[in-house]
Amino acid sequence: MTSTSRPAPLHIKIVIDAAAPHAQADFWASALHYEVEDNSMLIEKLLGFGAVPAELTVESHGRRAWRDLAAVRHPDDPFQEESGTGLGRRLLFQRVPEAKTVKNRVHLDVHAPDGGREEEVARLRALGASVQRQVKEPGGEWVVMTDPEGNEFCVH
Repeated sequence: MTSTSRPAPLHIKIVIDAAAPHAQADFWASALHYEVEDNSMLIEKLLGFGAVPAELTVESHGRRAWRDLAAVRHPDDPFQEESGTGLGRRLLFQRVPEAKTVKNRVHLDVHAPDGGREEEVARLRALGASVQRQVKEPGGEWVVMTDPEGNEFCVH
């Protein structure tokens, strides 16, 4: 590497603990206008090889899915055809045994179209989100909400 070249940016995903990963994926896919990932081709292949037991899978959206994981991805971002895994903007929900007990240290900010915050808040409430409070500060206004499992996010 020369002194003028930069390392390639790293690919990331945001992982969110969940009691019900498929329900959370469905909520956030609807909330963000994302797509729930379809991993069924990979799962069927691994089941066929005997590499994973059927108990690690469930049926979701009429196809085989991982029991304890579900992800959503931006519909315009690339993804691996064979695995269905998104290669761009992506949220992964993983099942954990414990319930959420404290405020998030990281949260998502959802940006509504100009002038559309109230409509977006109403749409998200209809999907199962709850309003916690409205914030008005010199730097801006936003609404703090929680998803169906109590994870905080803001609508700007």
